[in-house]
Amino acid sequence: MFDFRQLRYFVAVAEELSFTRASQRLHISQPPLSQQIQALEADLGVRLLDRDKRNVALTEPGRVFLEQARQILAKADEARSQVAQAAAGFSGQLRLAYTVSVTFHPSLPQTLLRYGRHAPHVRVILTEMYTEPQFAALLSGELDVGFVRDLPKHEADTHALRIDEIDREPLLLALPSEHPLAARRRIWLREVADAPFVVQPRELAATLYDRLTLIAAKADFHPLIRQHAQQINGLLMLVAAGMGLALIPASMCTVSLAGVSYVELEDPDAYMLLAVASRRDDASPVLAQFLSLVAEARSVPNLL
Repeated sequence: MFDFRQLRYFVAVAEELSFTRASQRLHISQPPLSQQIQALEADLGVRLLDRDKRNVALTEPGRVFLEQARQILAKADEARSQVAQAAAGFSGQLRLAYTVSVTFHPSLPQTLLRYGRHAPHVRVILTEMYTEPQFAALLSGELDVGFVRDLPKHEADTHALRIDEIDREPLLLALPSEHPLAARRRIWLREVADAPFVVQPRELAATLYDRLTLIAAKADFHPLIRQHAQQINGLLMLVAAGMGLALIPASMCTVSLAGVSYVELEDPDAYMLLAVASRRDDASPVLAQFLSLVAEARSVPNLL
């Protein structure tokens, strides 16, 4: 069976119509060039070239084979290029998940935009998913990387997962605009200890729920939960309706909703983690390229 070397030799002779010029172009001597052309013809069982001491011409089968040889070599070059891109992490796919609250943080759209320019041939498959299910999907191999809002709870998961911190996003208190404290720039959470709160169910959004409980416990009270919302943006509607107060990531203040005001909290624990999670043992070049791009954009070290 003929090989790529013989195809390249044949194409050179067919284009130059001269064994002398073809050998110079290929940087080989004429005898092995002639031998390889003869071997190719013997393998195909047809004469591809008519030649004498002065002239070289393509036969009709030679003209047909020249076109096929060019296509085969072009396809081989394309395959080589695609393999090299895949090995370098510039092609393939990346399964990426994010929590709902991350959609309000500029890091997600900015990272996706920069990555799309950096690796345009990588297909990014996006999924909206809460943090804990993301950890499970990463460990099962169903997910490559995720934008998460908390650290793994279990020690085994901590060892298996890599967490790259992006931000410790301040938490704000969302309250009705007519609330007596709405005009304040900063308050302590204990100042609203008697007020009702609206939250997401803990089974869906444990991170924010637990952070509210933590800050309230430091202020010696347990928050009164009046109403629940399945999605974090639904909390703002409940606040506007006067159903209660809500703790939200600072990036959500970009949502301008009539009847809702945002106030900063005087507490060092009033923040929400934003990080990128992946499996430590995932050697995917595509993932490596994505994580290197995230590393360039962030200014804090790895947490784990």
